[in-house]
Amino acid sequence: MNKNLLFYFSILLLTLSGTSFAQTYQLTGNPINTTGWTIVPSAVANTDFIMLTDDITNKAGAIKLNDPINLKYCDKWRVEFDFRIDGNGTSTGKGDGFAFWYLANPPVTSQQGAGLGIPQNATGLIVGFDIYNNMAGGGLMSKVHVAYGVVPNTIDTNGLEYYNTPGSSFHSPDLNSTQPFVGSTYKHVEVTGITDPATPTNWIITVKIDGNTITSQSFIPSAGAATMTQGYFGFSASTGAASAKHSIKNVKIYTDKVSILKTLATQSFCPNPTTGYGSVNLTDFNAQFVSNPGNYTFTYYPQGSSTPIANPTSYDFNTNKTITIVIKDNAGVLCDNPDGKIQLDLAPLKANDKTLTECNNNKAGTATFNLNSANVTDIIGVTKKYYKTLNDLNAGTNEILSPDTYVSAQGTVYVKITTPLGCIGTAKITLTFYPETLVRDDTIQSCFIENNISNAVFNLTTANVTSLTTGIIKKYYKTVANAINDTNEITDPYQYTSTNTAVYAKVTDTNGCFAIAKINLVVLPPVKSSILKDKTICIENKTDLDAGPGFDDYLWSTGATTSSIKDVSVGTYWVKLKTGNCITTQIVNVQPSVNPVISNIDIHNNTIIVNVAGGRPPYQYSIDGINWQTSNTFTGLARGEVKVFVKDFYNCSPIQVQITVPNLINAITPNGDNKNDFIDYSALAYKKNLVFTVYDRYGNKLYEASKIRNYTWDGRAYGKKIPSATYWYTISWNENNKNNTETKYSGWVLVKNME
Repeated sequence: MNKNLLFYFSILLLTLSGTSFAQTYQLTGNPINTTGWTIVPSAVANTDFIMLTDDITNKAGAIKLNDPINLKYCDKWRVEFDFRIDGNGTSTGKGDGFAFWYLANPPVTSQQGAGLGIPQNATGLIVGFDIYNNMAGGGLMSKVHVAYGVVPNTIDTNGLEYYNTPGSSFHSPDLNSTQPFVGSTYKHVEVTGITDPATPTNWIITVKIDGNTITSQSFIPSAGAATMTQGYFGFSASTGAASAKHSIKNVKIYTDKVSILKTLATQSFCPNPTTGYGSVNLTDFNAQFVSNPGNYTFTYYPQGSSTPIANPTSYDFNTNKTITIVIKDNAGVLCDNPDGKIQLDLAPLKANDKTLTECNNNKAGTATFNLNSANVTDIIGVTKKYYKTLNDLNAGTNEILSPDTYVSAQGTVYVKITTPLGCIGTAKITLTFYPETLVRDDTIQSCFIENNISNAVFNLTTANVTSLTTGIIKKYYKTVANAINDTNEITDPYQYTSTNTAVYAKVTDTNGCFAIAKINLVVLPPVKSSILKDKTICIENKTDLDAGPGFDDYLWSTGATTSSIKDVSVGTYWVKLKTGNCITTQIVNVQPSVNPVISNIDIHNNTIIVNVAGGRPPYQYSIDGINWQTSNTFTGLARGEVKVFVKDFYNCSPIQVQITVPNLINAITPNGDNKNDFIDYSALAYKKNLVFTVYDRYGNKLYEASKIRNYTWDGRAYGKKIPSATYWYTISWNENNKNNTETKYSGWVLVKNME
């Protein structure tokens, strides 16, 4: 009998004789967890164990799984548990024992007596642990009974101890001397069932107590057990005139079947036009039921038949068929799974018209379509060819050769479908675009960078380039080509530094379609005051600075927030001028005027000419600091010290220099009479760089009187008297002031050399 287990619980892997099983049901824990089990009185849960009966006469109790288990397709199963039988008993002795079972009719109420708590006409597999010897008229024993059939259990003499059906029953010798059942400690039991390979309808049942094999033999299902479709695992115990406390714990029932991905696979087939039959390779469906078909063995049955399909790779049918598929674990770990079904429908080929929708990216007017993605039929193994027109399809001309990457505008194409059986159908594929990705161009402005005024920092994400609000992705690029090709993306759109230019936003919507919008970047330049200019003032003066109207805010380096500031001295000032959100820092200098310098003064007799450099013309001149003139020439001056005053355009405190108008000598008679024998300017010796030079009328220098010659001249040149005549001379020096003003006097002298 091929067996598999039908169950409904989650899977935990444990070990059975070197093979992993799934732990599906347990009675474990402290307090013991009885979820999924039904306790039949007088059994009770007590800390970490189930007490099937107390040490009281004429009691019975049981516990059973709530869910029925189908063992038809299970090759192996295992149950393990711990038991303890103890107590004082009665004068009659201790009794009766307990049983583990898999029954079609588990006990619903207490069943007292020698049957160990099982019901009347108990149908299924029963493993009993009997401590009362009914056959000997009483007395303590330790025997194991196995029954695989129907146990009447209506009186004491037809219970489990008396069940003897050849091939379906077992009774161990009395184990009291070697493995007594009664005692204060728990004993461990393992019961396993394995399909007998020699007779698959039989179970090889193995019972072990504390690792010692009590029996391991093939059992024939007899009577009603042979036709069981499902049963319940459980335990029961009973007492009669003799009593004992029967307890079990650490119960684990290991069963599982192959997990499948789906329970039904459906496919339609068109009949062969000649035979009227459809043909299918049933093994093609294997991957729809399990992820790794190579790890399993598959057997296929027409529904309602127990005869497997002999050639599943080429199964022919001429009506609709339902195939049952049984999946077996090749590793022998899991029970078979018979739940899979394949529904084969025989019908003429019907191809379905389909619509494919793709992106018209950036309004290109075309999209790339994968024509093979149009599910025009569910039939496996068909051949599909695509054509632009139905005429081309019918004529077999102009086939579309790259259907996976077909570039097209909106429209239609046609597909010709041919099945492996030669059935032919056609379908129309409508090619459409997703709704247009809505974008719009935008312009964003940003204030100049103060030390790089042709640039600004832009937050590109603030550009209002689309009305779409959810599920969109925006990326930014310097060129349209980069945006289309997804290359050279602007990695930090929140802090993008740029001049006046344009960038491009690629907006991708929830359909994966995109469009490109242009973002114009405008650098807002600095806005300066046109009336705020550098000023030049006298260093001792103050002035006002005015940035003028038209700005939103003002902040001066002085802390003032008005458009102008007053009474500022020489220095450098700034003002922050706000226009909109931008702030321009404008620097203004209040410079001290540069004083003019009297570079030199020419003296001609009683006339002086004042030569000025620096400052800013026009200049004004004075010799008393009160009366001013624009001419640099003063005449009719008395001999002696004269102060000269000069000021320039800025009218600052005048500069002044004191000069000497020398006493002029116009004639000498160097004849030795001590009267007018020489010219003597030694009175000017205190002047710096004083030099007295004589020239002839041709401009040739004849004599130079410096400090060595005591600034005098006696009418000689080169040691000789010069001819009587008129000669020219100059006297030059530097005044004793900070500018060392150069002063030059020129005149003539008549020399009469008397012989």
